[in-house]
Amino acid sequence: MVKADIINKLQREVFSMQGFKKPLQSEQIFTGLSSIEKSFPNRIFPTGVVHEFISHAQESSAATNGFISGLTGCLMQKGGVCIWIGTQRTLFPPTLKVFGIDPDRVIFIDLTRPKDALWAIEEALKCNALTAVVGEIREMTFTESRRLQLAVEESKVTGFIHRFQPRNKNTVACVTRWQIEPIASVLEDSMPGVGSPRWNVQLLKVRNGKTGTWQIEWLENGFRDITMQVFDLSKVQQLKTGSYA
Repeated sequence: MVKADIINKLQREVFSMQGFKKPLQSEQIFTGLSSIEKSFPNRIFPTGVVHEFISHAQESSAATNGFISGLTGCLMQKGGVCIWIGTQRTLFPPTLKVFGIDPDRVIFIDLTRPKDALWAIEEALKCNALTAVVGEIREMTFTESRRLQLAVEESKVTGFIHRFQPRNKNTVACVTRWQIEPIASVLEDSMPGVGSPRWNVQLLKVRNGKTGTWQIEWLENGFRDITMQVFDLSKVQQLKTGSYA
């Protein structure tokens, strides 16, 4: 029993050194991603670390920015400021309201050179007055990503790096790697318009955790796991077409 306690204590210390610190009760945030959070050490979405997102098509890029906006909105539940940095901004600021973010709480920095954008992201991540930093860059080396991770270990700012069409999925020092794809929304009966945003969320890599795939929807009060709903609907479609075995 003593040996098990020692091992658990050492494991918690290792997680803490790698950025997986269990927040105080007053610091915990609600994301609605409980099914995904089970994949992380401490079963809590890791903050104060850098998350990497990869997309390859324009629609995937838009879905990724939407998912990141949802995460940022959860982090900013109690206020705070976010900086969004990139070389080709595609995000329409008023849409942030959908994810519970007042656009005036986000500072956009548009730069021309990727080198300047990476420098600005690192400097922003060092500022402990910020809640989150979103950086849109294409390429990032392991050394560059390590600098970003070291920055947040001091400031406790949460970073989201979105890499659109990188030349390769090279190894980086980020705590997680995600890939987000859009899936069809569902409208309520007799209701016009477009349904709530839905995504296929893949957690491709996570340090000391478990990877997985989920179907997630954004509602007015946050994320909701609809994995089983999507699975059931696919079975219904198979039954209708006679392809279900």
